[in-house]
Amino acid sequence: MSIKKINLNKSLSVILIVCATIGLVASFALSYDQIKILQNPNYKPSCDLNPIVSCGNVMQSSEGDVFGFPNPFIGLAAFGALLAVGTGMLAGAKYKKWFMLALEAGAIFGIVFVHWLFFESVYRLSVLCPYCMSVWLITIVSFWYISLYNIDNKYIVLKNETLIKCYKWIRRHHLDIVVLWILVIAFLIIKHFWYYIGHHL
Repeated sequence: MSIKKINLNKSLSVILIVCATIGLVASFALSYDQIKILQNPNYKPSCDLNPIVSCGNVMQSSEGDVFGFPNPFIGLAAFGALLAVGTGMLAGAKYKKWFMLALEAGAIFGIVFVHWLFFESVYRLSVLCPYCMSVWLITIVSFWYISLYNIDNKYIVLKNETLIKCYKWIRRHHLDIVVLWILVIAFLIIKHFWYYIGHHL
């Protein structure tokens, strides 16, 4: 067992707990505002700051309830489960392969879903939601380190020699890659909204 593997095994629980906590706070805030909007259509969420930064516009769009109910409710369930997993790992729990693969499947769904939401929010609606962006961030981090953990522990097996060599490089630069990933998203957001940002500088 390598030093890097030991470090990841120990740190994944903390990563999941921190990400899940941030996700729960964001999901709760959005759920609260969503309920208030349903009670009073004229209610203005606290993060409605300007025409660009407006959680209310996102929540009232069709993208805000993709599955027939508000998206934040998904976050409450998903991040609650993630917090339980992270807390269990911190307490010494060792999950079986099928459980970790189920967690991987959930992480894959999450990463695809938030990138679709990113595209819709930025390029279709041209509106940003700070709480949503925090969920994008922690979903990326969670997915990345859950995947690395599963490969390290042979829950996901890389049989091709080229893939193994590629993974060794990825493993050495895991933090650089996830930071670059987030910076690319930040760059795309700034580039798309520069017309507004530049005008107000």
